[in-house]
Amino acid sequence: MINKVVGMHGIPGRENMRNGLKWRFFLLLLGMVVLWTVLCGVSHRAPDLDGMEELVWASSFELGYYKHPPFPSWVLYALTSVVGKPVWLTFFAGQLFSALALWFVWLLGCEFTTPRRALIATLMVSTTIYFSLRGTIYNHNTAQLWSIAAATWLLYRALRYQKRSSWLWLGAVCALSTMTKYSALIQFAVFFCFMLRQGHLRQAATFKGIAYALAAYIAVLSPHLYWLAKHNFAPLLYADSSIAASGYWEVWQDMLDFTLDQLARLSPMVLVWLALLYWIRRDARQVRKTLAGGENAAMPRQGARNVLRFPGRASSPGSQAGGFSFSAVPESYAKDMSAWDRSFLLWIGLGPFVLTLLVSALLGTRLVASWASTFFMLYGYFALWWLFGNERVNLRRTLVLVVAVHVLMAVGYALARGPLAYYSGRTARSTFPGAIISAEMQKVWHEHVPQLPLGLVASDTWLGGNIAVHAEPHTQVFIDANYFESPWLSPATALDCGVLVVYSTTTRGEPAADLIKLYDKAQWRGVVDIPWSSAKSPAIEVTWGIVPPEPSCKIKP
Repeated sequence: MINKVVGMHGIPGRENMRNGLKWRFFLLLLGMVVLWTVLCGVSHRAPDLDGMEELVWASSFELGYYKHPPFPSWVLYALTSVVGKPVWLTFFAGQLFSALALWFVWLLGCEFTTPRRALIATLMVSTTIYFSLRGTIYNHNTAQLWSIAAATWLLYRALRYQKRSSWLWLGAVCALSTMTKYSALIQFAVFFCFMLRQGHLRQAATFKGIAYALAAYIAVLSPHLYWLAKHNFAPLLYADSSIAASGYWEVWQDMLDFTLDQLARLSPMVLVWLALLYWIRRDARQVRKTLAGGENAAMPRQGARNVLRFPGRASSPGSQAGGFSFSAVPESYAKDMSAWDRSFLLWIGLGPFVLTLLVSALLGTRLVASWASTFFMLYGYFALWWLFGNERVNLRRTLVLVVAVHVLMAVGYALARGPLAYYSGRTARSTFPGAIISAEMQKVWHEHVPQLPLGLVASDTWLGGNIAVHAEPHTQVFIDANYFESPWLSPATALDCGVLVVYSTTTRGEPAADLIKLYDKAQWRGVVDIPWSSAKSPAIEVTWGIVPPEPSCKIKP
């Protein structure tokens, strides 16, 4: 029950330690954002497909889009209104949400353990692929990281302190998480299971708090709910079609692949775990060897002094040597946490992954590895069950390991996606010549329509987006010539000032039927070939057509 929860805030000096660490942690997060953004920005000629989709959707502020809920596009809409649509923006936005999520993960840990131990766990989890490499991919999975982390922290505070403000904020953040991706419902189901397991649902205060949270949730979500009802719940239908599987054999194969993929994506954190644990146990062996040699034996190197202080065990006579206190069975950091806190970590941490596999097995739905982006943010805290000793020294060692892993991954990723992909001639999206194609298409446009800037490109999201982001600031994409997929356009006036129709079977395959219909109306047509990257790469065949402006065209100031 909640009245049995023992918090960590009452320990003297805990708040001062937390205040001292927060600015250092902020600088570390800033360094992570700069590292990944700069290296991806200089190595990539185009963003990832999902990032380009968000740049295209950021053309206007909408309450919903045909595939996904709107919150990530709202954020990018605000950012593009300030800095435009440079390629590096999507890498920055992804890492910004990753860093914000890690901040909330650390705040959560400060609730039930020391700030240093919480920072050790948070730094560890930052090395997982979801926060590092895939943290540069701005999509709905990455954009949801911060809201799930914040909701988890708020749930902890709401259950522990039963404050109305925590419940209200919990409801509001959960609504934003839902407006990021509907898979947030998996996390909410885990929240419910934990409250049911711990008996919180038998408490009147918890029911009152849930009512506050639900009211805030509905209030924040209501505009999107209105949009869903008005548009026949299109994103939900898209989500339903994306999880459909052809049969149970495919489901079980997906579950196995899904699990193995997660192990690979968690592997950098596991390596940090193992390296730190080896470091700690090596010092433990040195201490045992010293104690076995007697009081006058040579001590371990000076840097190992005070590494081993095992909490909760009184030192027996003769068990101290050169400043070390020693117990035959060292206690892990997790022993200092209450049973409720340990249960919270296990249920909320393991629940989403287990529940997702269970639902997939029962309903026969397919799984995609990236859908688990938010499932593992508490896994760094599981290391507390094995870590022990001087937390200041362990934090310093963790920092060295984590910075090394981030730098190695960022540099390696930039080299692989940049020069190595370019000079080998690989058809990677990172080497796509978006700026070159855009310049060529603008040249074609101005040759035939010299009186007007290029304002509208009808194409698929990838090709059209690459042309638009390198054109005029107001240039928009008419996705597959489909107005429902392009809600920023009005059917009555969209084509008044003409449109450049572009498609390429090299980059996508056969164009959409509506796009071909619009292409057939073009007055001028042509084809250009542009190398994908180096001389070793294949050529991209770009087919273009221009529908001329109408006399009713009004040039926007």
